[in-house]
Amino acid sequence: MIIDICTVQQLVAPAASSLQPSNHVEQLRHYLQNVHFSLLSDTIYFDEAGSRPGYYDIVNWIFPDGHTVIGNFNASAPEKDQLFINTTAFQWNQKFTKFPRSTCSDTCHSGYRKSTREGEPSCCYDCVLCSEGEITNATDMEACILCPEDQWSNQGRDTCIPRIVEFLSYEDPLGAALAAVAVVLAVITVLVLGLFTLNWDSPVVRANNRDLSFLLLIALMLSFFCSLLFIGYPGKTTCKLRQTVFGLFFTIAASSVLAKTITVIIAFKATKPDSKLKKILRTSMSFCFVLVCSLGQAVICTVWLITSPPYPDYDTQSITGKMILKCNEGSPIAFYIVVSYLGVLAALSFLVAFAVRKVPDRYNEAQMITFSMLVFCSVWITFVPAYLSSNSKYMVALEIFAILTSSSGILGCIFFPKCYIIMLRPELNTKGNFITKDTNIKT
Repeated sequence: MIIDICTVQQLVAPAASSLQPSNHVEQLRHYLQNVHFSLLSDTIYFDEAGSRPGYYDIVNWIFPDGHTVIGNFNASAPEKDQLFINTTAFQWNQKFTKFPRSTCSDTCHSGYRKSTREGEPSCCYDCVLCSEGEITNATDMEACILCPEDQWSNQGRDTCIPRIVEFLSYEDPLGAALAAVAVVLAVITVLVLGLFTLNWDSPVVRANNRDLSFLLLIALMLSFFCSLLFIGYPGKTTCKLRQTVFGLFFTIAASSVLAKTITVIIAFKATKPDSKLKKILRTSMSFCFVLVCSLGQAVICTVWLITSPPYPDYDTQSITGKMILKCNEGSPIAFYIVVSYLGVLAALSFLVAFAVRKVPDRYNEAQMITFSMLVFCSVWITFVPAYLSSNSKYMVALEIFAILTSSSGILGCIFFPKCYIIMLRPELNTKGNFITKDTNIKT
């Protein structure tokens, strides 16, 4: 485009004649801003800096044939209309096999973020896949977006999807199997309790304090049923009841076994008809002992529930893409105190029963108590490291398994030999078989 300089001189001459020498540049710029006219279908004006907005043709050079105008850039047009390119008019040399790019890197699609290369221009970057739990939902994003806590990134890292919720439920095969075993063992305990009731006055039932035997059977039955609290959705009520009910029922069972062991000692130490030990044996001292032990555990559980009770919680860190629903113990110290209390009672029962396992009678219940406590202690000693090294629903399943196994050990070792005598060897269920040979004292 050619502009007639004479025309411009005529327009700015009156203004130039009035300029002061000191600030003629600023004054000339002031007058140039007011210049605005049309020339050959083109508008002539100057911007605030005194410059004319550019207008450029975009030329496609084709050697040796010349060039072709394929577009233009007009700085005076609206921003969205400043650049125009006719892409259909492009003519490329045959040596170009693909469309040239203005950057040295490809576009980063959804699921990837841009990572600049050190020491290279900003247009050069790598596309890095977002980490697990993060996404990008647009192209060329410089940072990934973290998914909400209850969601996780999909495989393409471009969408957040809900996490898989996991807990030990009755629909789960593992949960259903453990629940079925618990119910079967509880029913077996009820049958044993019924068998003992029908043979209430028989020597094998009366041996070694039948009242404690009934209390122990009831405690074992409730222990089997309490394992069902660990299966299902961990709500507020179930979380509070799980460990406390388990602790109380097991304390009653363990203290009953310890009381039966002490009864065995008293029975074989009371060699005289007027012995004070026999008088103690005939009183309700054994029930008082069980009551005191159970009250101790009840106080611990009450303080636990008042100060820092268990509550429903979730874990999003242990397993990728899953949210594990669980019961937070609230106070780990209180939980370990409850378990330790049970461990002390079981250890005392085992030691005392082991010490008197060779008492001279034909039906030595001390040996059965020793075996039952050996099973009980072995289960819970192996349970602790396995429990601490597991997670998710398998942690809960391990505790249920420990409850069922230890309770079954007590039930089988102490009561099944008596059931065998009642049902299959009734000739042994006589008074003479439950009298000590050496002391001639009833047990």
